[in-house]
Amino acid sequence: MSHHIGGDIRSLRKSRGMTIQGLSRAVGRSMGWLSQIERGRTTPSVQDLGQIADHLGVGISFFFRSASRAPQEQGLVLRAADRTAIGTSETGLVEELLSPTLGGSFEMIRSTFAPRSSSGGPRKARPSEDGGVVLSGTLTLTVGDAELVLEPGDSFQFAQRDYAWRNDADEPAVVVWIVSPPIY
Repeated sequence: MSHHIGGDIRSLRKSRGMTIQGLSRAVGRSMGWLSQIERGRTTPSVQDLGQIADHLGVGISFFFRSASRAPQEQGLVLRAADRTAIGTSETGLVEELLSPTLGGSFEMIRSTFAPRSSSGGPRKARPSEDGGVVLSGTLTLTVGDAELVLEPGDSFQFAQRDYAWRNDADEPAVVVWIVSPPIY
């Protein structure tokens, strides 16, 4: 199990607007116990970790990424084989966390937008700065009143603004998306 689990739990909890009291109550444990986990002073059981994962909206495998790698690599490198997909093609968006941990000041995400998919309207501004680069396909990004058609090699950046996306093409659009602070 990665020694970065506690930091990932803290980052996920905060990004979802949950207090340590709220999460500890949801999993039936004390705040002190959860605080010890978040600070890396104790390790949760697999059952407890499963409950935490459920309440944070991730699969338990999220916490085991890179667990089989050398200790000096953990938290520094995330190998392609260790990535965990979040989302489904049915929603139109599948994301893979590229960041080795969630403890830094930003996160990197590989976002694959299904053909003919959309966000279904504007997403409310969040207290973050977003940016990215299109690797393949074409993505229409609407930021505020600006509608931008982005092609491979095009990049973008915006902060705390409503935005929407859609893929009007018959092929997926792949974008490396950067978010600061982390939201996953």
